[in-house]
Amino acid sequence: MRGTGTLDLNSPPATVWSGRLSLRIDSEPVQSFAALFELRGTPRAGELTLSSPIGSTLAMMRWAPGEAVLKNGSETRQFDSVDALVEAATGAAIPVPALFGWLAGRDEPVAGWHADLSQVTAGRLRATRQAPLPGADLRLIFERQ
Repeated sequence: MRGTGTLDLNSPPATVWSGRLSLRIDSEPVQSFAALFELRGTPRAGELTLSSPIGSTLAMMRWAPGEAVLKNGSETRQFDSVDALVEAATGAAIPVPALFGWLAGRDEPVAGWHADLSQVTAGRLRATRQAPLPGADLRLIFERQ
């Protein structure tokens, strides 16, 4: 197990997942996004790095209580929440706290989202958002480190 900082008995242990992520947003026109990802930490304090297929960092998102930071290239921006941070980086408000549970195979309910956990043990996750519009389709192929 990897961890940083002080022990928080109310948070699950820090974990690292990596793999491929694709996101389709059913806007007009449809937007698609694909990247390699590495998710580490906990819902309370963590980091999500998105990279191109050749390994260039597209965006690095970091959050902790009272802090949500997006770094892409030489630009660093602060956000009020993890949701706003992830939406700025990907174009959709992906529920990152629930993502930790989904990747661990736990059904974390999120309003408007449905996670298909049937293939999590095989390293595949699909989550769809029906509300609010536009709809979104998130797919991950991953491994836990």
